[in-house]
Amino acid sequence: MGKLVKGLALSAVACSVVVAGGYKIPEQSLNSMALSAAYVAHTSGADTNYHNPANMAFMETERSYVEGGLTLAHLPSNVYTLMDPFSGKSETEDIPIPFFHYIAPAMGDFRWGVSMVAPGGLTKRWETPYQKAFAEEFTLKVVELNPSASYKISEDLSVGAGLRFIYSEGVVKNDATGIGMPLVVDMEGDTFEFGYNLALTYKPTDDINIAVTYRSEIELEEEGTANINGMDMDASVTVPLPAALVLAVSKTWENKFTLEFNYERTYWSAYETLEFVGTPLPITAKDWEDTNTYRIGATLEMDNKITAMMGFAIDETPVPIETIGFELPDSDAKIFSMGFRYQQTDNLSWGAAFLYDSKEARTVPSGVAHNIILANGGTFTEGGAFLTTIGMSYEY
Repeated sequence: MGKLVKGLALSAVACSVVVAGGYKIPEQSLNSMALSAAYVAHTSGADTNYHNPANMAFMETERSYVEGGLTLAHLPSNVYTLMDPFSGKSETEDIPIPFFHYIAPAMGDFRWGVSMVAPGGLTKRWETPYQKAFAEEFTLKVVELNPSASYKISEDLSVGAGLRFIYSEGVVKNDATGIGMPLVVDMEGDTFEFGYNLALTYKPTDDINIAVTYRSEIELEEEGTANINGMDMDASVTVPLPAALVLAVSKTWENKFTLEFNYERTYWSAYETLEFVGTPLPITAKDWEDTNTYRIGATLEMDNKITAMMGFAIDETPVPIETIGFELPDSDAKIFSMGFRYQQTDNLSWGAAFLYDSKEARTVPSGVAHNIILANGGTFTEGGAFLTTIGMSYEY
């Protein structure tokens, strides 16, 4: 009995911060969404500031670039199947995610820009009793302000760097009374943290770009209050937003058709344990694993003022089967995307993109998972995400 109560409370606290890392959203513009984030070596608009600031040095020097838009993320239900009464189904979610980018005219060989994005943090709710005991609701919002600058070293080499100002806030609830356990948890907290990003682009020829970008690890120290069975307490927990390295190469044919390939390494292994300060909860192992993501994108500029884009990616999950939970039933994924941009005038363009994140089913063998319910085994199916983006760009 005591072990189950402790496990339920531990899960409730953990889910308020895990989502910021596990559910990252690299697609932060119309083009990036349409290309499954295979958009680092060959960037072209105001979103260059966020995806590869080194490329700002190669844009038209006297122009300013602005882009804004909105992504609607639709999250279908996750289905957990074991046996009655342990099986359950999460609620569907619809979440708006705005973005904004700006690049100023060049000042000699220097240039600067700024982006406001939401790079992570989603929502999941379970109303079925055994899942509700661990993750009745969690909502985490993450907002990033990312000013960056570039410097053109030569006509074929440039570098970029930026600062990451991140604010996040979360709400977590769970309720185990439906399975006969006297445990109700209600939490909220927030944090403001800093990091940096680096970029380099080399153009060996006019039609080939080679790029490297790096985003630093950021320690998220979530601080707030927890109410456990009517008892209020101050609580904090620190988890890493992991560092990420991207190697990218693009090739353009006749200034019309571009292919880009990205290799992304995300250093999730920084997430080793959870330690809660101000509560009696114990330290627990997470032991997440570094992951690889492979992305490919194709861009075709047509004669009718339309640019068509398509993308595909293979994305690994960092979550070992031992530490999988109802708050983050993650699995490997295949990502498919497509979109277009229409050049309305010489200055104004607009478009739309659609992305489907297809999660693989994941079976939990009996006796493996740390979660007291998942230790019985079971299978997670469905889930994933549908993302629809509309965006508008202006150059002047």
